[in-house]
Amino acid sequence: MRLLALLIGTALTAGLAHSQEEEAEVVSTDPSVNVVTNAGSFVIELDVDRAPLTVENFLAYAREGHYDGTIFHRVIQGFVAQAGGYTGDFQLKPTERMVVNEAGNGLSNLRGTVGLARTSDPHSGNSQFYINLVDNLDLNPRPTRWGYAVFGTVVEGMEVVDEIGHVATGANGAFERNVPVQNIVIQRVEVIGE
Repeated sequence: MRLLALLIGTALTAGLAHSQEEEAEVVSTDPSVNVVTNAGSFVIELDVDRAPLTVENFLAYAREGHYDGTIFHRVIQGFVAQAGGYTGDFQLKPTERMVVNEAGNGLSNLRGTVGLARTSDPHSGNSQFYINLVDNLDLNPRPTRWGYAVFGTVVEGMEVVDEIGHVATGANGAFERNVPVQNIVIQRVEVIGE
């Protein structure tokens, strides 16, 4: 009887160890960034396999310190929170490069995903990014038009993003609406997991 109990215990322990090994294999090797704001922090996991150009562009701006001191300049409750281009006094930060639109990469504009903001020119994205506060399938590409490229997902701190998404907004500077009344400042973007 003791031998049977010992064999069962050994099998269970081996099974548990094997299960933990399988879980360890699922851990992502994609780089992440910790976005530290005056409203709290959140972590974005970047999808380098599906959006390599956009991820490298974003990481280059992060490493250069471009995002430090920028604000969330456009917050639309039930849509997106956009940041990465303007200082606290609404000066547009200079950018050096634009990136080819990777919207056809299979990633969808779902709640918590991060995309590259752009103008009506599909290849005009540079440093500005947005976080989807809800599923925004209309931002995905269609056969007749370009979409907006998703390149990451908020994996920690979505509650901070949700708080940002509910701040009071109004007009400020050149913007007629959707600007947070109190600046939400990105203090720094820390690259982790490289």
